Amino acid sequence: MTRIDDVARLAGVSTATVSRALRGLPTVSAATRRRVLAAAEQLHYSVSPSASRLAGGRTGTVAVIVPRITRWFFGTVVEAVEDFLHTAGYDLLLHNLGGREQNRQRLLRTANLHKRVDAMMLVATPLRPADRSALAALDLPGVTVSSGTDVPGWPCVRIDDVAAARTAVRHLIDLGHRRIAHISGDPDDELAFTTHLDRRQGYRDALRAAGIPLDPSLDVESQFSIDGGNRAATELLARGEPPTAIFAACDEMAMGAMTALRDAGLRVPQDVSVIGIDDHDLAGVLGLSTIAQPATEQGLLAARLLLDPLGGRAVEPYTGLVVRPRGGAEPDLPAPLAPVILPTRLVVRESTAPPRAD
Repeated sequence: MTRIDDVARLAGVSTATVSRALRGLPTVSAATRRRVLAAAEQLHYSVSPSASRLAGGRTGTVAVIVPRITRWFFGTVVEAVEDFLHTAGYDLLLHNLGGREQNRQRLLRTANLHKRVDAMMLVATPLRPADRSALAALDLPGVTVSSGTDVPGWPCVRIDDVAAARTAVRHLIDLGHRRIAHISGDPDDELAFTTHLDRRQGYRDALRAAGIPLDPSLDVESQFSIDGGNRAATELLARGEPPTAIFAACDEMAMGAMTALRDAGLRVPQDVSVIGIDDHDLAGVLGLSTIAQPATEQGLLAARLLLDPLGGRAVEPYTGLVVRPRGGAEPDLPAPLAPVILPTRLVVRESTAPPRAD
C-alpha cells in the first residue's frame, strides 16, 4: 500500500509538504504542487484526511479559547476563525470559559489540551503567571486576539484600544460636549479583563487634551453587556445632573445605556448623545455612533498567523497590512511576533449631536 512517505520521497519533499499540496493550501508553490501531484498519480496514492492530519503527529485541530461566546466580538472572531480553519482542513475545538476563572484554570493548568490540538488561540483571555507556565509546558504554537494577553513567542492581533476610545471622546468634544460620562468594564470581573483599562485611558487622555477636568462621578463600571450598560447608565443618572454625552466602552453597553435613558424620559441625542466601540451588527439599526473595529479581519488574520508555522511557512518581518472591508476577501498576511494593530474608524450615526442649547 502506497503511503504519504512514498510520495514525499518520489517528489523530493517532506511529508508535511505533500499533505499541504494535496489539500490545496496556499503555502505550497505551484511548481512543488505539480511535482507532488505527479508523484501521487504515478504511485496511485489517494489522500486520506486522517492520515494527512496525523503525519508528523498532528491532530488537525486548533483550540480556540473565548471568555464568553455570547458576546458579539467573541462570536464574530470565532466564526471567522472557524471558516478559515475549515477551508484549510483543520477542526476547531472551542472552549467557552463562560466568564469563570475556575474554567480558565481547569483548562490551562491540567492536561485537557495535551496531545488534543496542534495549536491554540486565545481571544481576549488575560493570563496570570501560573497560566503562562502552563502554556509553556504545553509547548504549542499560538496566537492571541485583542488586548490583555502577552505570550512570549506568540503573535498578537488587536486594535489600539486607547486610540479608539480617544477618537470616540474627541468626536463628542468636537460636537461641543464638555460633561461627558464614561461607562466601562467591571474591574472585579473574574477573568480580569484589561480592555476597559485601555479604553478608560483613552477617555481620560481626550478630556485632558481638551482641558476638561476629570469628574469621578461621571465614570461608572459594570459588565460588558447590554444589561451592564443599562445598570451603569441608571446609576449614572441617579448621581445627579445627567451628562450631555456618554461614551460606552463597547456597543452592547451603549445599547443598554440608550434603553436606560429612554426609560428615564431622556431622548438620544437631543438630551444625551451616546457613542460606543465595535460597530456591532445592530449598531446601524439603532443609529448608534461608534468606533468600528474589524472583528472578522482580526479572526482571519490570527488564523493565518497560526496556521502558517504549522504548514512550514517562514515567519517574515511585518511590513504592512491591507485590511479589506467586512465580507470581502481575507486580509493580506504579515507574520510578526510583535502585535499587529489593525485600524479602527469613526462611524457617525444618529445617536450623537451637539448638546442642547438651554
